[in-house]
This record gives sequence, structure tokens and C-alpha cells, in this order.
Amino acid sequence: MTATVANPNVTHAERDKVQPDANKLVSSEQFAVPENNAFGNSFRNYEEESERNSKVEDFYKNSHINQTYGFVMKMREGYTKLNRAEMGIWECCELLNEVVDDSDPDLDEPQIQHLLQSAEAIRKDYPNEDWLHLTALIHDLGKILILQKFGGLPQWAVVGDTFPVGCRFDESNVHYKYFKDNPDFNNPKYNSKSGIYKEGCGLDNVNMSWGHDDYMYMVAKENGTTLPDAGLFIIRYHSFYPLHQHGAYAQFMNEEDKANMKWLHIFK
Repeated sequence: MTATVANPNVTHAERDKVQPDANKLVSSEQFAVPENNAFGNSFRNYEEESERNSKVEDFYKNSHINQTYGFVMKMREGYTKLNRAEMGIWECCELLNEVVDDSDPDLDEPQIQHLLQSAEAIRKDYPNEDWLHLTALIHDLGKILILQKFGGLPQWAVVGDTFPVGCRFDESNVHYKYFKDNPDFNNPKYNSKSGIYKEGCGLDNVNMSWGHDDYMYMVAKENGTTLPDAGLFIIRYHSFYPLHQHGAYAQFMNEEDKANMKWLHIFK
């Protein structure tokens, strides 16, 4: 199967709108970046009234209510064993033919298309950064958690924007209002700005909501990946939109995190 870039809707939302100090990721000679997504709306528009956005909002309602600190600890303990399957990268990529991301307001196509197009877009504009091409190809492989062989987890426990648990939920989170029904919302142990963490402790010491990002990070790290730290950082935090889009939770970052953020901004 050959990677193509025929439909730029499957790349990250508005890939050309990266940070001012990063290079444009989309070459005008190779890609035509649309102003609207596959549903005719602006990218990452969660307010537009549509059947798709109603489904997305229902997804975030379930996510924000159920992603508690206790749930995350249970998932991490269970999946740390890495005892579900053994397979090659391409075999795993092909499994994403069966996965459509319910949290994405911009796309309802199988996720394998997203992987191929993301990797090809990065390869075109950063030809010498082979580790970044690989990172783009595998960054969403953790979405196989939706499949029965890997636990058949509900979508709210696999995809969507991620956020720290064990501290106050920031209002920059998409559909923040639903956090009010999360059992941790009024828990004094967890509802202060830093919660159970210390400022500057490093994101690696912060527990994120459970999903494909954390799982793939765990798989890569435990299998002795040769990806640089920046690659692992991208895999674990590429869905952490409250941080890389709004600057929320930045109090937990250490100097290494700040250095890696430039690569995450390029990737997003």
C-alpha cells in the first residue's frame, strides 16, 4: 500500500497553522489545505450545531465524567503488562482500518489514512528528520485499544483531547462543563491548581487521562525504542491540546519539557 496525500482533511487540523517560530508544514506545491473540514465546518469547531458535533459532545461528556484519577491508575496498572499481542508496526497500522475516531469533529474516516497522510506530510517538509517521519506514522497506533483484542475499551477511554488527572481541571478543556460531574471535581485532594503534584515536577511525573497517547508511549518505551525523547514526548502529548494550544498546566513543565515543546508545535 502506498502512502498518498490526496485528501489533506486527514492530516492534523489546519496543519499550516503552527506556531509563528516553526516552519510551515504544508508545501503549497504538494498540498491544498482546505479552509473547512470534511463536514463543511472550520477545524476543531466544537460549537457548530451538527449531527457530528452532537456525537463529539456526547463523547466528551462520557470522557470528562469517567476519566478519574482512580480510573487512570487502574488502566495504567492493567496495560503496563503489555501482554495483549506481539506484532510488527505495519501489521498494527492495518488494524486501524477498523477504527474511526468519535472524538474528531473534522474526520470520520478510518484512522490508517490519518497515519499515512501525517507521516507523508512530515516527510515532505522535514526530509532529514527520519525519526519524526516514524513518530508521525505510529503516534496514533494506540487507538487499537478500541478493538476487542486489546480490551475493547469505550472510545472515551481511548481517543480525544487529554488532560492531567489528580489536579484541577482547567477551563480550556473542550466541553469543560461536564467535568462538574466527575467524582474528582469536588475532591479537595485533587481540585487545587497543582493537586497532588509540584510545580516544575516535569510532565513525565504527571498522570494524564488514559488513552491511546499514554498507551503508545508505554509500548514504545517498554520495548526499548530508539526514538529520541522528543519523539516520545510527541507520542504522549500530541492530544494534550489544553497545554500546546492554550498554555494550561504549564506549571508542571521542566526545562526538558520546554525544549521538547518546539517539536510538538511543529508536529501539531
